[in-house]
Amino acid sequence: MSTPTSIAVRGLGRTYAGGVHALADVSLDVRDGVITGLLGRNGAGKTTLMSVLTGQEFPTAGTVRVFGEDPLENEAVLGRMCFIRENQVYPNNFRLSHVIATGPAFYPNWSSEVADALVERFELPLKREVNKMSRGMRSSVGILIGLASQAPITFFDEPYLGLDATARQQFYDMLLADYAENPRTIVLSTHLIDEVAGLLEDVVVLDRGRVVLTGSAERIARGSCTVTGPAAAAEAFAEGRHVLHREGLGSYLTLTLDLPFDPAVQRLAETHGLEAAPVSLQSLVVRAGALDRTAQEATR
Repeated sequence: MSTPTSIAVRGLGRTYAGGVHALADVSLDVRDGVITGLLGRNGAGKTTLMSVLTGQEFPTAGTVRVFGEDPLENEAVLGRMCFIRENQVYPNNFRLSHVIATGPAFYPNWSSEVADALVERFELPLKREVNKMSRGMRSSVGILIGLASQAPITFFDEPYLGLDATARQQFYDMLLADYAENPRTIVLSTHLIDEVAGLLEDVVVLDRGRVVLTGSAERIARGSCTVTGPAAAAEAFAEGRHVLHREGLGSYLTLTLDLPFDPAVQRLAETHGLEAAPVSLQSLVVRAGALDRTAQEATR
């Protein structure tokens, strides 16, 4: 039985003044109760997509359904979501204590216990104005709101900016622990793909406003491999197979193939004088974006 979807998007477009296409013909599903990674480089359209999904921007084409309804100006839908933006804005003179005190007014499932635990974990000053905090502290406040909200759908847009590697790992650990105790739909937007790969069940990859990969993170990561060696041998090995990406260096060629990596593939590659290896999710995302641009340019 398939998992129900929290979000369904079909043919979504978002165009700004001057004909700038931030999103173009985006179609995707986000499964209910799953951690989904919204992946892609900066400027790929991730923030715009989340802004449309949370009713903060108007689509210029296509349809968006959240919990089966259009989220735009729909309080019944918007009240069940939490969107933690990269540059969260807080009222002037708003202290962290005010953030925590007003949380229940915005989020019906707000957990004061989670909020208090995160204040202690991140060593956050309750009496300091949020706008006067360091970038890392403001990121920690956003993480606190996102986790304490306990919203049925929570969007995190690059939530770790200003945090060092240790603090980012703390966030990932807390996210997993909280999700295990209170399962819900979480969409995590990031370009630090290798760091979050272990958290994700599904992925949506955007490049220049278009979806270039979507599906199970495990299936996508396991469904491809690279072969490296003399160019002629690599081309011969790849004949009849789908090449996702190619990269040459002198007489050598590295091909990313739509071919699951396993011992049999490794042995077959060796008979051709090639080295075969699995592909990390981050490498695959980068190469998928390059492939999509090549395909678009070829059709112009």
